[in-house]
Amino acid sequence: MSCFSSADESAHYGFSVCMLLEQYRHALRWEEEGVVELGTGDATAIADVVSALPGLSVRSYDISAPSVAEARNNIAARGVEDRYTVELGDFFDQADSAGGRPVSTVISNPPYIPAPDRDILMPELWGGVHGNDLVLQLLKSGYDNVISAVASYSDPETTVRPAEDLGYRVANFLAMGLDFGQYSGEPKVRDHIRRLVAAGHGWADDDGYMVAVALFTRTPDIPGNRADQLLHALQSHSSSSG
Repeated sequence: MSCFSSADESAHYGFSVCMLLEQYRHALRWEEEGVVELGTGDATAIADVVSALPGLSVRSYDISAPSVAEARNNIAARGVEDRYTVELGDFFDQADSAGGRPVSTVISNPPYIPAPDRDILMPELWGGVHGNDLVLQLLKSGYDNVISAVASYSDPETTVRPAEDLGYRVANFLAMGLDFGQYSGEPKVRDHIRRLVAAGHGWADDDGYMVAVALFTRTPDIPGNRADQLLHALQSHSSSSG
């Protein structure tokens, strides 16, 4: 296996997905079933994962036609179009009705920017008022294994604890510090994040925040629960900021 490494968010997502899929290869059964993906983006990160893991196939869904077109070009450029397909449409409407063999694992770097409304620089990145609407919807969609990005400023407590109520454990995760970018640094978004943090709904400082890519699982063959460790990694500074 050869996973790539880079400092930006997309590559962190791809690297983490690659590592988690490899570590839990047999229990996740992705060589037999493949995986599905909520939100393709430009597909470069996961195309590299598919290239690194020859037994992996991914069926992805994105609601943006320009993103789908760009993703298909990037997938073709990496020569993995036979194992990484992208469909235009709503994941929640289409993934379960696609037919074929059942799939137990879903991967996603979901929109997680919190804001009062979707009137932000890139509305497709809006994750709701607390930023975790899409990951919560994903956790409720019935997959036994969910590999998803979780941001420190997107109320991780109200992601992890409801996941436990749904029967999930956090098997493992990879966390990384990130600087505020163009979209998370938009004044409207930054002000909203400051209010969330002040109210105890996550953590960020003046420079950046944390993102973890976590494996939430209901698969008995995968042991352990690192939910508290995940929350500590994402919120360890929150007590000193209050």
